[in-house]
Amino acid sequence: MAVSKDIEKGTWTSQVWVEDWQGKKKHKKKRGFATKKEALEWEHSILLAAKADMNMKLADFVDLYFRDKETELKARTVRNKRYMIEQHVAPMLGDKPMDGITPADIIQWQNYIRSKGFKETYQRMLQNQLTALFTHATKIYNLKDNPCAKVKRIGKADADKKQLQFWTLDEFSKFIATFEEGSRYHVLFDLLFYSGCRIGEALALMPKDFDLTNRKVSITKTYFRHKGVDEITEPKTEESIRTVIIPEFLVDEIKEYMESMYKLPENARLFSIVPEAVQHVLKRHADKAGIKRIRVHSLRHSHCAYLIHLGVQPMIIKERLGHKDIRITLNTYGHLYPSEQEKVADMLDRMAGANGNTCDAGKR
Repeated sequence: MAVSKDIEKGTWTSQVWVEDWQGKKKHKKKRGFATKKEALEWEHSILLAAKADMNMKLADFVDLYFRDKETELKARTVRNKRYMIEQHVAPMLGDKPMDGITPADIIQWQNYIRSKGFKETYQRMLQNQLTALFTHATKIYNLKDNPCAKVKRIGKADADKKQLQFWTLDEFSKFIATFEEGSRYHVLFDLLFYSGCRIGEALALMPKDFDLTNRKVSITKTYFRHKGVDEITEPKTEESIRTVIIPEFLVDEIKEYMESMYKLPENARLFSIVPEAVQHVLKRHADKAGIKRIRVHSLRHSHCAYLIHLGVQPMIIKERLGHKDIRITLNTYGHLYPSEQEKVADMLDRMAGANGNTCDAGKR
């Protein structure tokens, strides 16, 4: 262990040898601390992490947790989860030791989250991240008690189901009419509405992903931008890798759009824009069309609602949307399906009539 000061820069450096849980020794070094205290605190956190001492601060355990998960989770998923924890968990619980956080602390944190006015679905997401931290600590690092297990979770997993926003075909027709035919956004929004793909999947599409002769679109990747850098990765689940067949009019529109782009490489993005720009354009043109604003992702809901209106079966919709499980489809969109109870009663009436049964049948 050693803490030293760089006289020229006026900063502190800390370095330490640690032994991990496998007994291997590793050298850790970090420069640029403003004070000796900060350098010593970093050194202390490294030593605790090496021993996985549950007296370590929650903020330090977060680093250990994501080191353990780095081969299990995609980089984008890690960034999203870490952001939620650092922004909404660490400010209140980050300086507390893992083995010192009580159910009362969790309740206080829950009340803090409720006061922020987040949607119930987001509250549940935050709760799940915190619970996952403590579950990992109890299973892997022998934390004695999981305080989250003793407290009722906040939020709801499907809180926004009844308020699921989507456009009808009539609303979408008014919206798309505000764009010039053949323009980039006209093609993109048609693709989103009539294919049901996610915005990241659409923005990752390249000419090589289209088999226009057979009306097929191969969805094998997703696009996002992180700190100004474009990134293309695999979709969120294995089931998200799929082939979607699109209507003929959309085939023609995409073909003309591709032809209008001079010598577009096969491995170039068809829509070189970012999701935030798409959302901005959607809001502006929704206002122009005189219809309600929705999120870009709600075009996916709109596609599903339209298929339900056409009588398409849930299993087909599941495959088209790339859901991992039919329960995801039914839990999200099941309430949009009309009740079949009257149809069943009518069928029973017809069957009873065919057998010569009347209302007396119920008196036997």
